[in-house]
Amino acid sequence: MISFNKSKYSLVALFVAFCMAGYSPANAQHAEHNDTTVHEHDLANEAGHDAQAHGEHEQKKGFDAKEVILGHVKDAHDWHFFSIDDFHATIPLPVIIYHPTRGFSSFSSSRFEHGHATYEGYRLLDEHYIHEKGLDPNVYSAGKIVEVDEAGMPTGAKIQDWSMTKNVTALFIATGLLLVLMIGVANSYKTRGVKSAPKGFQSLIEPVIIFIRDEVVKPNIPGYRAERFTPFILTVFFFILINNLFGLLPGSANVTGNIAVTAALALFSFIATCWASNKHYWGHIVNPPVPVWVKPILAPVELIGVFTKPISLMIRLFANILAGHIIILSIVSLIFIFGSLNKVAGYGFMPISIAFNLVMMMLELLVAFIQAFIFANLTAVFVGQAMEGAHHDEHHH
Repeated sequence: MISFNKSKYSLVALFVAFCMAGYSPANAQHAEHNDTTVHEHDLANEAGHDAQAHGEHEQKKGFDAKEVILGHVKDAHDWHFFSIDDFHATIPLPVIIYHPTRGFSSFSSSRFEHGHATYEGYRLLDEHYIHEKGLDPNVYSAGKIVEVDEAGMPTGAKIQDWSMTKNVTALFIATGLLLVLMIGVANSYKTRGVKSAPKGFQSLIEPVIIFIRDEVVKPNIPGYRAERFTPFILTVFFFILINNLFGLLPGSANVTGNIAVTAALALFSFIATCWASNKHYWGHIVNPPVPVWVKPILAPVELIGVFTKPISLMIRLFANILAGHIIILSIVSLIFIFGSLNKVAGYGFMPISIAFNLVMMMLELLVAFIQAFIFANLTAVFVGQAMEGAHHDEHHH
């Protein structure tokens, strides 16, 4: 039987690999731009275009809540913390691209100059560039790296982006933090023994581990099999919890609020459920114990339920974390929206916004723990359901 430590470290490594494999920057909304070509209104059109360009320039100078909110919740090739006038506190991240004919290329994301420059034949697309070149927004999205020709048009080459984006970097940080904390607790047990009273961080983690084992794993997974799945459930819980808490820090990455990460976690839950299943479980799905005329109706429903369970885990975690971040950012944005209308209104709304954000932060702190618990608990429930009939075998064992 695999030991606790080996299982824990292997699962953490697999988590990072799967989350990185399915990861890509989020897409943004794009708008189309139409021109008129009537010769008789050339002067009027030129004046209109000048006014429109001036209006767009003024709009860029003003506060754009949509751009700020999406910029904080979506993935990026650099880590942006804050901006003060023309100063941007940003850490460029490594760009790693594989081209079918050119091989691997690696360089800093600062070479793209925030999407305004081409480097080594590659370009980081932004909304302005897509609009300027007339690219199809359904094919080319902001935040995507493409190969371009001398004219700046995409060549259509099928390149693979293995870059260290903001969320991938945050995954490594969270995983490293998880390993450091858990190895530290394990070393405390080795040094002081399991019968000694826990101290320090060990006294904080031990009740949580015992709670997950005794109140989540054992009630749902029968018999000795609970010990086998306890490391997996604990890894799921702490991995999600650390990323949820890490996402609440100002300037941090929105890891568990990204559908790719939650999909990878749900995939692990699905694999664990299938691995723990037996003939009784699949027999109940394919041949449910109902009247014959109901079987053709209920069997497909039961089969669909096998896939909807992990999908529900994926959407629940993603939606709750993302919604919380958007609400907090929206409340903060109200200060600048009122301030753009009137400075007095902006300063006047500031105490209200701070009060609402304090309440929301406390609520999000609670949600971070609840969502980690729900994901771990439902995973244990699904694994236990897959062991249907195992309690009969337990007596023989």
